[in-house]
Amino acid sequence: MALEANFCRVQLDQPGPGGVQQLLCVRRTRLGKTGQQICVGDRVRVEGIDWPEARAAIAALEPRRSLLERPAVANCSRVVVVVALAQPQLDPLQLTRFLLTAERTGVDVDVVLTKADLLSEPEQAQWRDRLKAWGYQPHLLSAHSGAGVEALREHLAQPGIAVLCGPSGVGKSSLLNALVPELALRVSAVSGRLQRGRHTTRHVELFPLAPGALLADSPGFNRPDLPADPAALAVLFPEIRERLGDGGCRFKNCLHQGDPGCVVGSSWDRHPLYLHCLAAAQQQAAREPRLRSSADAAGLKQRGHREEPVLDQRLRTQSRRRRRQSDHEEP
Repeated sequence: MALEANFCRVQLDQPGPGGVQQLLCVRRTRLGKTGQQICVGDRVRVEGIDWPEARAAIAALEPRRSLLERPAVANCSRVVVVVALAQPQLDPLQLTRFLLTAERTGVDVDVVLTKADLLSEPEQAQWRDRLKAWGYQPHLLSAHSGAGVEALREHLAQPGIAVLCGPSGVGKSSLLNALVPELALRVSAVSGRLQRGRHTTRHVELFPLAPGALLADSPGFNRPDLPADPAALAVLFPEIRERLGDGGCRFKNCLHQGDPGCVVGSSWDRHPLYLHCLAAAQQQAAREPRLRSSADAAGLKQRGHREEPVLDQRLRTQSRRRRRQSDHEEP
């Protein structure tokens, strides 16, 4: 349900003795040694349960159905990209990068536009129509006035995990307070000078919204990552998927940059944003071989999703188990 420092809060499938429903758990060292990273939303197996203290240890990790890498949430069934229409002003490029991150999970993607009360009705309609052209049905709402909150609550009440993600200061915590009033999460105003959000959420946590429905709040960040393979970028745009249809582009390995004869073309709103993201992904891909060679030169190895230094064999200490075995060996 949450990761806090070195501890995990685990919700039990069935209450334990005394009605215990959650356990505060540590992670077994072998999980880290095998590169298994535990995320909020993971289904886990616990052992060594201390029922009076409601403590235990996570021993195993179940296979995941999906993974949102940033924020790290496993087994999500819906990603809700939350951006503000004003304060801070909506940036189409930033919104596009968040949508690309959400589309990479392969689950349903929703767009929520907060602070709608700060824009006029024609301005709201303009953004609604623009997002529909992108392939999304946006939810416009105001946590301050409550407009649109009930409709979103009904939409998210389906069983599963819905993840709220977006930049800082767009009102994710305020939205959660409106959806689940008993939470009373801390909120902060946008910086007056820079018009940037202040970080109020420090970790990812799941909150119950309806029976079987959970909402994940997450810390805001302003620059989502792009796919490592530039060729994988196009299918993350609903507009391109619609234009490709069943037949695909007539050009093999086409990157859909508006070349004559390309079935995608350039007559769609986000084409300049696509080109910008494509150029950034290509630059990123060109840097990665150099970074990998530098890591090899620095003596790093890949373990799971992270790099670790390669320890010189001469510096390795013999494990206690091996020492005990050596002591009992016959001469």
